Amino acid sequence: MKNGSLFFFSVVLSMVIFLIAIASGPSKMVTLERIINIFIFKNVYDNDFQLIRNIILEVRLPRVIISFLVGASLSVSGMTLQSIFRNPLVSPDVIGLSSGSAFGAALAVSFPFLPLQLTAFFFGLIAVFLTYFIAKIGSKPSNSSFILAGVIVSGFFTSLLTVLQFIVDPFKLQSIIHWLMGNLHTANLEKLEKIYVIILICFFWLLLFSFRMNVMALGEDEARSVGLDPDTEKALILIPAGLIATTAISVAGIIGMIGLIIPHLVKMIVGPDNRVCIPFSFFLGGNFLVVVDSFSRSVFDFELPVGVFTTMLGTPFFIYVIKTKFDNLTRF
Repeated sequence: MKNGSLFFFSVVLSMVIFLIAIASGPSKMVTLERIINIFIFKNVYDNDFQLIRNIILEVRLPRVIISFLVGASLSVSGMTLQSIFRNPLVSPDVIGLSSGSAFGAALAVSFPFLPLQLTAFFFGLIAVFLTYFIAKIGSKPSNSSFILAGVIVSGFFTSLLTVLQFIVDPFKLQSIIHWLMGNLHTANLEKLEKIYVIILICFFWLLLFSFRMNVMALGEDEARSVGLDPDTEKALILIPAGLIATTAISVAGIIGMIGLIIPHLVKMIVGPDNRVCIPFSFFLGGNFLVVVDSFSRSVFDFELPVGVFTTMLGTPFFIYVIKTKFDNLTRF
């Protein structure tokens, strides 16, 4: 499938999934037929027009859009990290980003005067910068030093989170654990306004650097041979990759596996060229989380955290990656 056709198909598929997702939920009065009648055919004579309109515009549409942006962000970040580190098991979790954001969110829950999204966002960025600078200490940074630095930073913030959970009030502990599971039930227009600009800027930045990612994926010697400084390029790519994932985590909590499984699925479909992989992973990751979130709030009378489903779906795929890609792990 050519790139233009693939892009058109992705857009059409996203629109269809959006409509189905908006019609999914506990309220039976919001059906796909009614959505089409009210918003496409402008049938304002429906007895429940105002109620349905409010449910869609104030509750479901913001949640569907945030679900899409969060899934797209984690997917694009994972694709980027796997390319520049040349490791099939790298994801935002590995560089300490998720654990940093988790500690920030837990800190905000424990001390309510701190804004949750901003604090989670701030500590996620701190984790990314710590990983980068620790990797540069004492020697020239390499793929192995970045991975090991991420493990160190992740362990550090996980330890801080454990201490916080031990000393915090039990009622606040429940909120912390719920956030760590990953959920989208608090999605609203205010949160959407806070994240969409950052996510889109980072996405287009990474798309602009997608050709350089292709070069970096070949190795540092190949990058130098065409005039690129590997350290500078990694910094210019790593920062927006961390920023886009941190922004997503700050509003949705820890939603695991998307940054790992979607990049592999994308490469199976379109190949390794990041100029195609980056935009396609944006659509596939976004649509994937919209579908999973719609399922999580529709299959039971109560809502399960979406992070539970993504982890359950991602675990067998993770095992598959280890089995089939194990040789690649020795490269770093």
